Amino acid sequence: MPEFDHIVIAAETLAEGEEFLTALLRTAPEPGGRHDFMGTYNRLWRMGPGEYIELIAIDPDAPAPSFPRWFGLDGFSGAPRLVSWVCRTERLNTAKGSKIMDAARGLLRWRITIPDSGVSECDGLAPLMIDWQGSAHPADRMPDHGFRLLGLNLTHPQPPKLNMKDPRISVAQGDAALVAHISTPHGKITL
Repeated sequence: MPEFDHIVIAAETLAEGEEFLTALLRTAPEPGGRHDFMGTYNRLWRMGPGEYIELIAIDPDAPAPSFPRWFGLDGFSGAPRLVSWVCRTERLNTAKGSKIMDAARGLLRWRITIPDSGVSECDGLAPLMIDWQGSAHPADRMPDHGFRLLGLNLTHPQPPKLNMKDPRISVAQGDAALVAHISTPHGKITL
């Protein structure tokens, strides 16, 4: 059964996103790295055991892939914001209109479902699925600053059916929206 893994915050530039989230969380991120196969790079904040916040942007120094980038980054504009989320599972299935891609960086090895359009079902609100292939989880190597996911609220006119049991995640019918509530040592924040 899939489990929550991380939320994804997109930004037009990594510097802009890092400034926004560092001010909001009052903590600098962990370095993250580059995704050469996607032409993106990221920064990370641990959100408890096996969970984290990912800030992602297009890497201006990397060549563009021959297919749409994940999380709809090719068409992203505006202020940094929550755009997607990812669940981990050991059984990846290829849904219609998606493929499974292999990736690696340092000691990390993973497989992830990537929609052919770059945007997951339900206007990007359905989670991407990841299999860490037995490698260490990124959150396990990060310092714990006390951030925890309190809730993830997903609404859509035709919401996805999720095969998971996590009381923090709610799915409802309504206007498309994805909202994360996170506790921090400085109080609750909403993305």
